[in-house]
Amino acid sequence: MASPVLSAQRPLREHSRTLAQATLYASGLGSEVVITYTHSAAGIRVQQLQGFFVGWSAAPSPERHLDLLRGSYAVEVALADESVVGFATAISDGVLSAFIPLLEVLPEYQHRGVGTELVRRLLAQLDQFYMVDLCCDASLEPFYSALGFRVIERGMGIRRYAAI
Repeated sequence: MASPVLSAQRPLREHSRTLAQATLYASGLGSEVVITYTHSAAGIRVQQLQGFFVGWSAAPSPERHLDLLRGSYAVEVALADESVVGFATAISDGVLSAFIPLLEVLPEYQHRGVGTELVRRLLAQLDQFYMVDLCCDASLEPFYSALGFRVIERGMGIRRYAAI
C-alpha cells in the first residue's frame, strides 16, 4: 500500500530562525542533554552523521547525507554537543510549493520532542508557501496531524535504490 501524502493545513506560529537551545530531560540518556537547533548545514561534518536511516534497505553514506543536507532548500538540524541527533529537510520550487522528504531522529532521541521541534522549525521556514506536502507511513499520521498536516487521498512515487 502506498504511503498517503500529507499536507499542512495552516502555517504554524513563526519560530526563531536563529540558533536555539532546548534542554532535554530524558531517562536513559544520563543527565540532562542540551539540544541545539539550527537552520543551516554549515559547519556540519561527515563524522557527525552516524546512525541515521535505520531500517532503510539501502542507506545513504554519511558523505551523501551531508550532500543532501547542503543541497536542500531548507534544513533544520538538532545537535547534542557536537553530534547531530536529528534533521529535517525540504525541497521547493521557491514560489508555491515545498515538500518534506526527510525527518530523521537517532533512535535514542526519538519520542522526546526532537522530531516535533524539527518539523515546527522547518514549517516556520516554509510558511510563505501555498502547499507543504510529505509522504509517511500510516503509523506516523497522528504525529504529523498534530503538527497541522492532513491526509490527502493519493500519492505515488518511484524509488531508485541504486541512486542512494
